[in-house]
Amino acid sequence: MAASSKIDDLSLSRTACPTPPAPAGSILDLRKLLAERFPQSFASPAHRLATGLPLIDEASGGGFPKSAITELSSPQVSAGSALLLYVLLEKARREGFFLALVDGRDSFDPQSLGNQRLRHLLWVRCTKALDAVKAADLLLRDGNFPLVVLDLVLNSSSELRKIPSSSWYRLQRLVETIPAAFLVLTRASIISSAQLKLSLESTWTLADLEQDHLTARLKVLVQRTQAGRWASIGAG
Repeated sequence: MAASSKIDDLSLSRTACPTPPAPAGSILDLRKLLAERFPQSFASPAHRLATGLPLIDEASGGGFPKSAITELSSPQVSAGSALLLYVLLEKARREGFFLALVDGRDSFDPQSLGNQRLRHLLWVRCTKALDAVKAADLLLRDGNFPLVVLDLVLNSSSELRKIPSSSWYRLQRLVETIPAAFLVLTRASIISSAQLKLSLESTWTLADLEQDHLTARLKVLVQRTQAGRWASIGAG
């Protein structure tokens, strides 16, 4: 299903959301294709995947927990979730792993990333939240990516309310079986089963986006479980 395409001389692997139900043979063929196109090595059993952003890694105890859901909400329209995606892709390029992005509103802009970063990306383009959740389910079952990102930031709240809570618990059970991090981007916190919850508190204007060192200006609120209770930590 993944196809190579040119975008202003840049290339990346991308595919459309699956339209279930699909024959069992098709699912097996897709998993085989993913394994061949995105070969992975999980030699290091570290418990967290560092993001490359010190303000998040230090506050969260080392990055996104593996075998768990991390939810990052961004209440403001321009809070920095796109910038975070670019940072994660740069980390994937440097460390030689692949990142799977399930784009819930087909809003990801690859134009400025460069060919080297895009070679480490599988981009699944969706227009509906429920389809995006199904695509994330498939990728987690495949177990072939160290980091799977589900971007629902631009999906409407009415769409997100239609996602059954059982879907998040199913995804949690899936990710628990693999040494991968699962990051879900939302406008507001909706996943009660998330082990780590982050909130981007930045608010940027167009003038801000023209300045350098934007990552150093991110503001993050981190919530994590400690002895059964939630602790909030400000960063940035």
